[in-house]
Amino acid sequence: MKGARFFRTIQVKLIIIYVLLILIAMQLIGVYFISTMKTSLTASFTNNLNEQADMLTRLVEQKLAPSQLTEEQMIEDLRGLVSTLFSINEAEIQVLDASGKVLTTSVVAHQSYVGSKNTTLAVNRALQGISNNEEDIIDTDNVRKKVIAKPVISRPGTSQAKIVGAVYIVASMNEVNDTINRVNRIFVSGILIALGMTGVLCVLLAHTITSPIKGLTRHAAAVAEGDFEQRVQVYGDDEIGQLSQAFNNMTDRLREALSANEEEKEKLASILANMSDGVVAADDRGQVIVTNRRAREMLGVKKHDGEYLGQLLGLTEERVQELVQSIEHTAVVRMEPSLDKEDSLIRVTFTPIYRRDKSAVGTIAVLQDVTEQEKLEQSRREFVANVSHELRTPLTTIKSYAEALDDGAMQERELGERFVGVIRNETERMIRLVTDLLHLSRLDSNQAPLRRQPTSVPEMLEEVADRFSFQLRQKSIGMSVRVERGISSVWLDRDQIDQVLDNLVSNAIKYTMDGGRIEIAAMKPEPGVIAIGVTDTGIGIPQRDLNRIFDRFYRVDKARSRNMGGTGLGLSIAREIIKAHGGTISLASEYNEGTTVTFTLPALEEGGESS
Repeated sequence: MKGARFFRTIQVKLIIIYVLLILIAMQLIGVYFISTMKTSLTASFTNNLNEQADMLTRLVEQKLAPSQLTEEQMIEDLRGLVSTLFSINEAEIQVLDASGKVLTTSVVAHQSYVGSKNTTLAVNRALQGISNNEEDIIDTDNVRKKVIAKPVISRPGTSQAKIVGAVYIVASMNEVNDTINRVNRIFVSGILIALGMTGVLCVLLAHTITSPIKGLTRHAAAVAEGDFEQRVQVYGDDEIGQLSQAFNNMTDRLREALSANEEEKEKLASILANMSDGVVAADDRGQVIVTNRRAREMLGVKKHDGEYLGQLLGLTEERVQELVQSIEHTAVVRMEPSLDKEDSLIRVTFTPIYRRDKSAVGTIAVLQDVTEQEKLEQSRREFVANVSHELRTPLTTIKSYAEALDDGAMQERELGERFVGVIRNETERMIRLVTDLLHLSRLDSNQAPLRRQPTSVPEMLEEVADRFSFQLRQKSIGMSVRVERGISSVWLDRDQIDQVLDNLVSNAIKYTMDGGRIEIAAMKPEPGVIAIGVTDTGIGIPQRDLNRIFDRFYRVDKARSRNMGGTGLGLSIAREIIKAHGGTISLASEYNEGTTVTFTLPALEEGGESS
């Protein structure tokens, strides 16, 4: 413990900081210097090898050129060339013919290589006419070596130029590595000497700084014990002197703050008593210490003496600790009904209270009565279910009537069959739409599985346009379908996406004046994503309504929407369907200019993931 406190002193920290600064600075300088030196030495070594290789290729080209020399004389000349003129320390030089066969080597121990082929990558590249062939290897003797291979070209720069052989050099880099290691040892010695001198200077400097601070610490401890009459002697006008003067001023103000604290405590008690939300505070053991009037009303208790927070809220202590430590910190508690009040739902938000040392000293629970909100949400869910059930019967009747027409009730059979087919398709689609309304609750709880199937996007959009052709002709509205090149089949739930498109096109027709235009476009804004947009020249939506346009039951103009048959659920259902597909939907509109609704879908291949 004493050793730990010693390392937390300012004096030791200053010494450590200064030593670390010197160490870091020298390390950075050393890394940069050694890295630069290593790069320079390696580059110099490589350039030297390249220069000798280039010179050797020119000489070898003369030896390999057609002449009066026999093959034995030519090989003997090459052997003398690589063993005398081009003797490189710890290196092997090989001269190869155009087939890659070794003609001669500078290493006596490797004379057995003569006559065999060198099949290394560098040689193969050189025999293909590639001049820049360099690579670093770790040889079998664990030595790092530089490999250079260059082609030997007969009559270079002419139309008769051809590759007649290659020069292959393998040079050890031990000498370069030894030089770098020596520099490293010198640099480490310099660091150790500098650190020793820095440590001595730091001890002297830190003592001059921390000695006055220790005296100030003793007086601060006395003030902490409640002795506010302590005064620190000010020796000068430097930073320590200013700190001493500030300490004296702090002592005076602390005395005044204690009296002011009592007044603030009374104000806080008044605020708690009149808050509209309930507040319950518990200590670190979970025992309730404070409740305001509103909390006691919500919980139906008159006092909290000896109760624990979980017991008061009807939760286990383990559940309370779990909520305090979670990210949401929120739970909804149902209070049992009593003789004078119905059951209620209370949202409880838990917030831990921390000391300055970050340890928890208690918990504050804020209570909000959300009974009415929950009732409103429940009413909306019931409304969707009720409307769906009410619409199902007349839709079934329409379907039966269409089947009767299809049996021959119409005089003009060809036209009759066409309308009967349209009526049947639309009737079945409306039944599926009603079923999707019932699925809205399942979409909320992720219980509506997708029935994905490969679907042709151009065909799907053309069928949407065909379904609304009659309504379009009635209002003289033009419709166009545009599909970008490259978009064909997508793996999706055809019925649900048809429901989304029908809703968007129906809205566009509904709010577009006679003579307007509607466009359905399919685009590919990025790989793996298909975007489909419905654009109209209708009356548009005011900016103030755009943020809530996808909210359930929200209508821009309630009277107008109700007259046109709107329920305020269409765009909400569309959003849930698109979300289930893993896509997004957005709306852009200018009032009196038009609206564009765009949704994106992942371009899944057949067998892709489904929700």
